[in-house]
Amino acid sequence: MEILWFLIALGLLAAAIGPFVMRRRHAVRQVAPGSPDAADPAAYGFVRQEELDLRLPGPDQDLLDVLDLVQRTQDWRAASQLLAGTEKEGERRWQRVQAFAGAASLELRHQPGTGGSWLRAWRAESPKDAGGAAVHAEFLVQQAWRSSGGAGSDDFRIILEEARSVCGEAALLAPGDPVPYITELAVARGLGYSHEQFDQVWAKVIDRAPAHMGAHLAALHYWCEKWHGSREEADHFATTAAARAPQGSLLSALPLFAVFEHLPEVNLVSGFYQSAVVTKAVEGALHAAHHAPANDPVLPHVRHLLIFFLVRSERWAEAMHQLVHVDGHVGALPWTHGSDPAGEYTVYRALAVAGYEANGGSPATLPH
Repeated sequence: MEILWFLIALGLLAAAIGPFVMRRRHAVRQVAPGSPDAADPAAYGFVRQEELDLRLPGPDQDLLDVLDLVQRTQDWRAASQLLAGTEKEGERRWQRVQAFAGAASLELRHQPGTGGSWLRAWRAESPKDAGGAAVHAEFLVQQAWRSSGGAGSDDFRIILEEARSVCGEAALLAPGDPVPYITELAVARGLGYSHEQFDQVWAKVIDRAPAHMGAHLAALHYWCEKWHGSREEADHFATTAAARAPQGSLLSALPLFAVFEHLPEVNLVSGFYQSAVVTKAVEGALHAAHHAPANDPVLPHVRHLLIFFLVRSERWAEAMHQLVHVDGHVGALPWTHGSDPAGEYTVYRALAVAGYEANGGSPATLPH
């Protein structure tokens, strides 16, 4: 009798969680070659996986040209000139600072001791250059997360303490620039600033750029459950910012990023991606993307995250519409969460194409 009850209980458990227990946060399977669901993304003019650009979420040809020049010649002056001519309060300056810092960090990773020497020369030869100080601060933040012993280790804290000091230097060199304070938001997360300390830095950011999407994304991480806030605090921060968003702002998409940051590691809920919470956040992001200026440098970030949710929600045509706008670049969430951003992106792209064609779509019916 005990065996019978055990078998019944086992059967009920399997029926309840079997279809869902393997649906991990990023576990999406590639279809087998020759499968009816195996469609060809190349038919839509999409870029081959090995040619996807991992450095940026979307195009910025001026930045790419300067990056190539700096890395080829190891001369920092072109980077300094580009940042000096980039609007301080805008999103593009923040992204360019991140890109230069990331390039130097990766160089150092691949060439220990010599990589990124152009950044060291920049700081040594022009210590009063505000752009150089901002890039140096962001470089230190990225180094802490990439190459130290991990959050909480002595090395991690030492590097972030240095980053905090350089953020202060950069802020003094460019009083109206929010970027040094945005960088300090990442320092605050790593060093565990109290809420009061964090709010003091945040006040300096919004005094300079109240609708800065990149700053809000950096602040959202601090308020997440896995760092120094909670699911409720992160949601409140995101929805409040979205409610106050000016016309054409991408802040209306912030709640979708909050949802993403709190996705369950194992999804046990059938239809989770069609739930009211997810659907509302997706609709807000779609609205923001539709009304934002086409050249908004944060727009590709929103489109990439939309692709993830739209594919998961089986909204194939809408996912394809987003893919048309961003294909070619994969330097954005959610792809950068993993070790193979290009591979992760192409899996979702293939699923979108397969779902689109399974429902009657074709290259001829997809608007560009």
